[in-house]
Amino acid sequence: MVDLCYIEDNPDIADTVKAYLEQRNFRVTICETLARARQSIEAHVPGLVLLDWNMPDGRGDSLCRWVRGNWKELPVIFLTVRGDSADIVSGFQNGADDYVVKPFELEVLYSRIRAVLRRTGNVAEQYLSCDDIAIDRNRRTVTRGSEELLLSTAEYQLLLYLMQHKGKTVTREKILEQVWDANGSYVNDNTLTVTMKRLRDKLHQPDCLKTVRSVGYRMEDTL
Repeated sequence: MVDLCYIEDNPDIADTVKAYLEQRNFRVTICETLARARQSIEAHVPGLVLLDWNMPDGRGDSLCRWVRGNWKELPVIFLTVRGDSADIVSGFQNGADDYVVKPFELEVLYSRIRAVLRRTGNVAEQYLSCDDIAIDRNRRTVTRGSEELLLSTAEYQLLLYLMQHKGKTVTREKILEQVWDANGSYVNDNTLTVTMKRLRDKLHQPDCLKTVRSVGYRMEDTL
């Protein structure tokens, strides 16, 4: 199932498109404003952004630039009314992957979405996030807000494992097994404690990284 962020302020259109796509194995999140879309994408990077050009709080090209500045491979399809060639040109200049002219047939929209995903794949698997902490798995980079953080290999692998299990409590034993033992590095329990302390310090003590006393750790969104 592919997650799709759909930015549309007309509830009738949005609900119709959402119902159609969800019957075709998409999970659709509707955002009525560009500000809400930014919050949604930061909290959970989708597999594709479907972006209406004219929104109550701005134009779609501003969001497209923001997406490209943070998630270079995240595909964007924008929707524009017939005849607005300037919007189409601006969209591609700002990094859009395709466009669909309104009004559109649902089958045409679905076909365009599938074509873009065939070219790009499900890039949501590349990006993991929790609150304002983000991992780009392809580049092996970690950021908090706009700051890129330098982590050791063990710190990165620990954070990655917790991110992959976001919302779940992971035991210390499981972490040691998956992060260290699986790589042939057999360490004691104190190594996890020390690595976790260093990771928290480098992440500036984030609220989303929680200790479950006598059990393990859990990452969950708090914003």
